Amino acid sequence: MLKIENLQAFYGKSHVLHGVHFEVQPGEIVSLLGRNGSGRSTAAKAIMGLVDCHGSIHWKGQELIGKRTFEIAHLGLGYVPESREIFPTLTVEQNLYLGQKNANKAGRWSLDDMYQMFPRLKERQHTEAGVMSGGEQQMLTLCRSLMGDPDLIIIDEPTEGLAPKIVELVAQYLQELKRRGISVLLIEQKLTIAMQISDRCLVMGHGSIVFSGTPDDLRNDSYTRKEWLEV
Repeated sequence: MLKIENLQAFYGKSHVLHGVHFEVQPGEIVSLLGRNGSGRSTAAKAIMGLVDCHGSIHWKGQELIGKRTFEIAHLGLGYVPESREIFPTLTVEQNLYLGQKNANKAGRWSLDDMYQMFPRLKERQHTEAGVMSGGEQQMLTLCRSLMGDPDLIIIDEPTEGLAPKIVELVAQYLQELKRRGISVLLIEQKLTIAMQISDRCLVMGHGSIVFSGTPDDLRNDSYTRKEWLEV
C-alpha cells in the first residue's frame, strides 16, 4: 500500500533522513517511535510532499515524490500535523466540512460519525474552534482529516498534552479506523498507546530506522528501548 525505500530528506543543507525504508499495509496500524529530533515528523512531511526529499515513496503503485501536497491528499492520504492547524475563526462544523474533498460524494465518514465518536464536538459544533481546549482541537483535527475519506492517515503526536481520559479516547478512535479498513501511521513518543494498538512498531534514530517488529518484539528488546526511546 505505502512503500518507502531509501528516503533521504533535507531542510536546506541539513540532511535529516538517511535511507529510510518501511511499509504500511492495508488496515494496519504502524507506530513510528523515537525521541524528539529523530526524524519521525520529517518522514511524515516527506510522504505528504512538504519537504525536499529523494528516494522512493510508492502509494498504491504510484510514485509520490514530485507530486504536490494537495495531489497526494486527493490520492487518499490524510495528515494530522502535530500543530493541529485548525481554522480558529470558523466553527467546529465549518472546520469539519472543510475536510471534505468532494462535497457531492459520500465517504465512509459523516458528521454524525464524528459527533458519535466525540460527543464533545457535537456540543461545540457552533463554537469557534479557536476558543476550544487543546484536547478539543485535537479531536477536531483528527475528525477533519477523516472527513476527507483517506485510505491511510498519518497522525503526528495525537496525544501530546492531552489528559489521560482523552488519550484513551484517541486510542479507541484509532482502533475504529482500523475496523473500517483505514491504515494508520502513528507518530508517537508514548510507548503505552503504541504498544496497545499497533500491529508493528518502527523506531527511528538519527534519521534512520533502527528497529522494526511487533509490540512484543519491542517489549523484549531492552537494548533498543534504552538506547533509542527512554529518556
